[in-house]
Amino acid sequence: MTFPAGFLWGVATAAFQVEGSTTADGRSPSIWDAFCAKEGAVVGGDTGDPATDHYRRMPSDVALMRDLGVRAYRFSLAWPRVRPDGGEVNPAGLDFYERLVDTLLDAGIRPWPTLYHWDLPQALEERGGWTSREVAYRFADYAEAVVDRLGDRVSTWTTLNEPWCSAFLGYGSGRHAPGRTEPRAAVAAAHHLLLAHGLGTAAVRARVPGAEVGVTLNLFPVNVADPGNAQDLETARRVDGLQNRLFLDPVLRARYPEDVRADLEPFGFSGVVREGDETVIGAGVDFLGVNYYRDLHVSSVPGENSGPPSEWVGVDHVSFPGRGLPQTASGWDINAGELTGLLLRLHTEYPRLPLYITENGAAFPDDRQVDGRIDDTDRIAFVEGHLRAAHSAVQQGVDLRGYFYWSLLDNFEWAEGYAKRFGLVHVDYDTQRRTPKASAAWYSRVMADNGLAGRR
Repeated sequence: MTFPAGFLWGVATAAFQVEGSTTADGRSPSIWDAFCAKEGAVVGGDTGDPATDHYRRMPSDVALMRDLGVRAYRFSLAWPRVRPDGGEVNPAGLDFYERLVDTLLDAGIRPWPTLYHWDLPQALEERGGWTSREVAYRFADYAEAVVDRLGDRVSTWTTLNEPWCSAFLGYGSGRHAPGRTEPRAAVAAAHHLLLAHGLGTAAVRARVPGAEVGVTLNLFPVNVADPGNAQDLETARRVDGLQNRLFLDPVLRARYPEDVRADLEPFGFSGVVREGDETVIGAGVDFLGVNYYRDLHVSSVPGENSGPPSEWVGVDHVSFPGRGLPQTASGWDINAGELTGLLLRLHTEYPRLPLYITENGAAFPDDRQVDGRIDDTDRIAFVEGHLRAAHSAVQQGVDLRGYFYWSLLDNFEWAEGYAKRFGLVHVDYDTQRRTPKASAAWYSRVMADNGLAGRR
């Protein structure tokens, strides 16, 4: 099972999850630093320091990627390092990312930077955060500073990672930073994040005309618990609208879906969208990053954990009944075949453009050791199943050009702290020792073979 020639194989991380050194070299606090300080916000009271100490251990981490045969490294830059408090450029912060890019290029690894992976400067949150239109313009300023320094060596840029999470988990349910539970704020944040994408895209292209610019969305196929139940069908439509179409349509069609507009109008949607915004958002991307972890199996029957505060603005009582499928340590159903349908949907329903799977992976307990190594066969099976699903989509004409495993290292998993391990490489958080798992050796062979080559 071979992927097309030139298929890009990589791994992914994010700044707050791996870097640590949260007060080093002029970095200011982010919304996640503030969120971690709230009692009960993060499992175990964990924080982003030292995470995996990547800020200080970057050269050896790049050497580890080189030894595994990684072709591309998807990382994010910390806005609070580059423009602390959202203000003046901090040269020391940019120095780190310049060293990272140069070290990657020297190792033959393609840098694949993301400008925003959830770590808004706390000072900007105190001025309204993503509910403020002004923050979208400050994002464009930040993008300019980064591209001015790195644009001569980096040809591919991602503006945002998973704006759905930033808006609806951060401002709707409060399960992520900044921890607000205000439906109207979540709706405003969603639009301003998309506006930031459009403004950031223009900023990158103005400075590096030949650059490829895209955005990464976490997309979920939405299935109905009872296809014969009209209320379940309506709930599924609303969930698909919030999770998928609210972001896909303005980016790829330069307009919001009319039904989603109507769903969100009680929460002030028309009050935040100004004339010309959709044109800015939909000016065009060169690729779409797809983060896929699971599908959603929805019901309109309230469940144990449904109800406000909810990330599902307007459908607070949606529930996700179990189906008896195998699950990851995160409690997420494993349903790899749905990835094929998702990629085909993008291929058939939207303007065609190159797709990349920019995150796919799973947390497992990682407690089985054989001859001193972590024998994570469950992770290997998870990735193999999803690669087979992706390959099926390629065979049906989808222009899929790359796959990034999430993540290179065990790391800080947001509200789960250090309780969940997604890495190909085990991290002993007490010593920061890195130990590649069985999945790392397996994925190294996959990258070398450009596919599965008949082996498990």
